[in-house]
Amino acid sequence: GTRSEDEAREKAAGWLATDHVPGSFDRRPLHWPLVFPEVFERGGFDAIIGNPPFLGGQKITGALGTAYREHLVHALGRGARGSADLVAYFVLRAHELLNQHGQTGLIATNTLAQGDTREVGLDQVVASGVTIRQAIKSEPWPSKSAALEYCAIWTSRSALSDKAERRADGVVASGITSSLDPEARVTGKPQRLAANVGIAFQGSTILGLGFTMDPAEADALIDKDARNKDILFPYLNGQDLNNRPDCSASRWVINFHDWSEDRAKSYPECYERVLRLVKPEREKNSRKVYRDYWWQYAEKRPALLKAMAGLERVIVIARVSKTVMPAMVPSGQVFNEKIVVFVTDDTAMLAFLSSAVHYWWVATYSSTLKADINYAPSDAFETLPLAELTDDIRELGDRLDTYRRHVMLRRQTGLTATYNLVFDPSCQDEDIVELRRIHRAIDEAVCRAYGWDDLVEQGLDHGFHKAGAYIRYTVGPAVKQEILDRLLELNHERYAAEVAAGLHDKGAKKRGAKTSTQGSLF
Repeated sequence: GTRSEDEAREKAAGWLATDHVPGSFDRRPLHWPLVFPEVFERGGFDAIIGNPPFLGGQKITGALGTAYREHLVHALGRGARGSADLVAYFVLRAHELLNQHGQTGLIATNTLAQGDTREVGLDQVVASGVTIRQAIKSEPWPSKSAALEYCAIWTSRSALSDKAERRADGVVASGITSSLDPEARVTGKPQRLAANVGIAFQGSTILGLGFTMDPAEADALIDKDARNKDILFPYLNGQDLNNRPDCSASRWVINFHDWSEDRAKSYPECYERVLRLVKPEREKNSRKVYRDYWWQYAEKRPALLKAMAGLERVIVIARVSKTVMPAMVPSGQVFNEKIVVFVTDDTAMLAFLSSAVHYWWVATYSSTLKADINYAPSDAFETLPLAELTDDIRELGDRLDTYRRHVMLRRQTGLTATYNLVFDPSCQDEDIVELRRIHRAIDEAVCRAYGWDDLVEQGLDHGFHKAGAYIRYTVGPAVKQEILDRLLELNHERYAAEVAAGLHDKGAKKRGAKTSTQGSLF
């Protein structure tokens, strides 16, 4: 080569070494049109298949250098920031190299369809007009050596014909989203329904561990002075509800209700205890009302207490859980803020809240904490159009309540441990198989109560299906999507009817809304 060629080579090598990470490979760029001129004269490749290398988004800069990461973000990622895994940029590059009819088949880690990686990669690919023809959202890699979940996508740059089939996880779908889920038939957000107000409540925020004690201490205080019964109660939290075989509270709590300090003082031992253990903590609180009324709970939930009056039992679900399973428990206790309380003792409601219909709606419209569902009554329950609670559903609720109690006490397993068995395909113990049968019957009865006999006739496809990060015994993915579409349609219909009836006017009494539907609900 001539001197000028050598100089050019050296210059290029210098540029390529910018910000080079010691110990990493030399950079050897591939200039696609120069290597494959015959392909790019025709606008790009017909097809690209591959299994791009994996590198987590947080590790790109350290392994490949800041300059290289900036190149990825601007040249390939179109400036979209976010901690996307390297695979997102491979997917973007693959689609840039296709001609207008090009197709891809790519395998990646399941993060491709999640979070920042999805936003930088598939979101932009789909926004550019590419169709996902087929997808596997998340499956375990088939070798023992790698404990990871992979996803696979088949995409097309050209529009598909009407006859072309799209499949999400092997199930025919009308379309596939960038998160690799089947596309919904119905669009829009669900609205809160007036009919559902005043049923589901979050428990109390006590704000002060000093209120709590173990049951033996509470017993001793009651033995000493029977009046202490007025202010000592079991204190149920989410962990006890999910982990104890009888769903009982492991701690007790002092509760001075909304009383004055003078009235609280008339229970000297408990008052002294709260004065000693709670007041010093509360004095540091930034909210004046929490400092001034230190002997009372921070959030007393008066509406919940009022709604519970006269009920001996209520239904509860832990706010953070893997199973999202309800239990019927005594009402005479203080519920921690990590509990959602449904103010009814109707076992038909217990069955409804145990159904796949309720679970999938909640899973769709709730946030998650790690892999668990974080149940917010306003988003998850107040938007859910309820089924008519039929006698069939009620009988199944009774059966579930009685039988599950028996299983949990005999095995000494809590709700989570019991449902880990129900959701484990390898567990074929007779009592667990019977619980699956009851749940299947509940799902069928609830669908019939909505008037969806057609779904029940064609089969709800019960089996062990993916539910977020877990496996669950539930309806199949195509059925699940159809149920969600029908519920959203129903939500929009009922909301429109409520608006027409004036139930959502600025001045409309929220409480008033409930009385009209009381009959059909409970």
